[in-house]
Amino acid sequence: MTSKPLGQPSKAARRSTAGKVSLNRALSKLGFCSRKQAELLIAKGRVRVGGKVARDPALWVDPERESITVDGERIAAERKVYLMLNKPRGLVTTRDDPEGRGTVYDCLKGLDLPFVAPVGRLDKASEGLLLMSNDTRWANGLLDPASHVAKTYHVQIASVPDDAMLERFRQGSAVDGELLTASSIALLRSGGRAAWLEIVLDEGRNRQIRRLLGAFDIEVLRLVRVAIGGLQLGELAKGKARHLTSEDLATLAI
Repeated sequence: MTSKPLGQPSKAARRSTAGKVSLNRALSKLGFCSRKQAELLIAKGRVRVGGKVARDPALWVDPERESITVDGERIAAERKVYLMLNKPRGLVTTRDDPEGRGTVYDCLKGLDLPFVAPVGRLDKASEGLLLMSNDTRWANGLLDPASHVAKTYHVQIASVPDDAMLERFRQGSAVDGELLTASSIALLRSGGRAAWLEIVLDEGRNRQIRRLLGAFDIEVLRLVRVAIGGLQLGELAKGKARHLTSEDLATLAI
């Protein structure tokens, strides 16, 4: 008789947890609301699992097999939605803002959509291509650092860099204990006292471009994300969103 290695779950245990997620995440995966909103609903006793009130957002459930209701209505998986949005400058990438600022969800008003969440972020001062979806597995795949999905930005700076300065940008700089670099940095055009750079990242650190250029005392005037992988922002009007086509999704295959 052999015993399983210490700490390794049994087959029965693995079967019992397969497909299970926390209750607040389940409501998000089903496209009903964000995790934060789910926690509020759960705390108020408005969510039931298998007919019983559930008050623990960390409760493990199988959203494909168990009955989950909110205010007595069964929550079923929504159709998968994949959007691209041309985010205007000045909006924050969040559902609700305690400071009352405009959010990217203002751009979706009037559209017949289930709950969708931003795939990554653009800060308030940044603009351009932002993906939104209710497919959390797809979103997590794009955001996984191991996927190395390239993101291309056009960045206007308050300086005209020479070749030596561009090379220093490419070598990167240590900021707050981490080395910030880019996959590539190229000069697009310059005039007067400003220039446009094309910067490509294959990782998503917080305010990476602004922090990198700031290390060289370079002021960023505008920052526009123009592509994610092979998906181009193109002619999509500022503040507008559109559904991704099958061809679009193919360019983001991971």
